[in-house]
Amino acid sequence: MGRLEGKVAIITGGSSGIGESAVRLFTQEGCRVVIADRNIEAGDRLAKELGSAVLFHRTDVTREDDVKAVVERAVTTFGRLDCMFNNAGVSGPLKPIEDVLVEEYELLTSVNIKGVFLGMKFAAPVMKRQRSGSIINTSSMGGLKAENAPHLYCAAKAAVNHLTRCVANELGGSNVRVNSICPGAILTPIFIVDKTLSAEQTRDAMKEVAEGLSHYQPIPRAGLPEDIARAALWLASDDSSFVTGTNLVVDGGATCGEKWSSMMALQGKAWR
Repeated sequence: MGRLEGKVAIITGGSSGIGESAVRLFTQEGCRVVIADRNIEAGDRLAKELGSAVLFHRTDVTREDDVKAVVERAVTTFGRLDCMFNNAGVSGPLKPIEDVLVEEYELLTSVNIKGVFLGMKFAAPVMKRQRSGSIINTSSMGGLKAENAPHLYCAAKAAVNHLTRCVANELGGSNVRVNSICPGAILTPIFIVDKTLSAEQTRDAMKEVAEGLSHYQPIPRAGLPEDIARAALWLASDDSSFVTGTNLVVDGGATCGEKWSSMMALQGKAWR
């Protein structure tokens, strides 16, 4: 029997990247999954590939009616909701703060904060009635420390972490758990800025990104979407039944500080 046998999950941003990996893994573990995403073509294709245990519902996580509708569809179709994985997100502009447009701010906060809020808002009543459930919010190590990432992205993810703790404090009495996952540098197409590249060019570019990311953290390889999906699987399963209000860091050690090898190299130079 799978670790999610009999459970039902909604995964936002589920048609690609971390979300797609989670959809595949959850399904393998016996879960029935609703893919909530704006990409109709990719969502439909993935749902058809995985069979009757998976359905796609076109969802814009910034729209209250859309999020309400996808929760209602999950409950109507499958009878319950055991996991709400609020994974959809955007990276935002990497530029000096004075150059950031208000429109860019509004888009990023709408997806990365409002989208998480709406997911929790509509999942919570269902789970409270059931007296069970797991809400998982995708955050980032950028929400834990200032780093070379878009300012607004880091600030939004810090807000997700704190909102997670606050809602976990509220819902714990209903046996509903709320946690966030803080990924490190994960190898996804988000790193490919030029969207006009061919499939072959994109594969070559991803290999270069993977090589670069292998030097970013103490564990010498790029983080993969599957690494985050496995963390989400644990939080969605009964194996984590006493875990709530935590930020699960999955970053290959990136938040440990300066790499030991880098520090030793600097010391070696100083000794000379």
